[in-house]
Amino acid sequence: MTELTELVHGLGPFDPDQFHMQLCAIAAALDAPRLRWLLGIDRQLTTKENVYHEKIDEQEYQQILTSAVEMEYQRAMILEALKGGPRSVREIAMLTRLPVHTVSIRLGDLEKKGKADLSSYEGTTPKFAGVA
Repeated sequence: MTELTELVHGLGPFDPDQFHMQLCAIAAALDAPRLRWLLGIDRQLTTKENVYHEKIDEQEYQQILTSAVEMEYQRAMILEALKGGPRSVREIAMLTRLPVHTVSIRLGDLEKKGKADLSSYEGTTPKFAGVA
């Protein structure tokens, strides 16, 4: 405990304004129904069994959960970036520090869910916006 306390003190004061986008994305991801469901059903799936009378291995469940957390966080980061107005895939990637390929895939997911849409074009570059 002492080591952890010293480590945290060594990092200096935390400025939440510096991490506003990331903190909002974390909050949104944690509120996603998919993650709430996965976190609520873990014991049932790993210690008992699913509706098909199968148990899921703890490591396999952790991989599923990790993948879901990553996807939901990436989607939330993109939606946070879109709150600033319509943006291109590259602009979103620069703001979120996510790879362009990942932004493109997650934007497709968000479009299918009706949470983002093609807004306009700047020359030949498509701009996307969040859907309220």
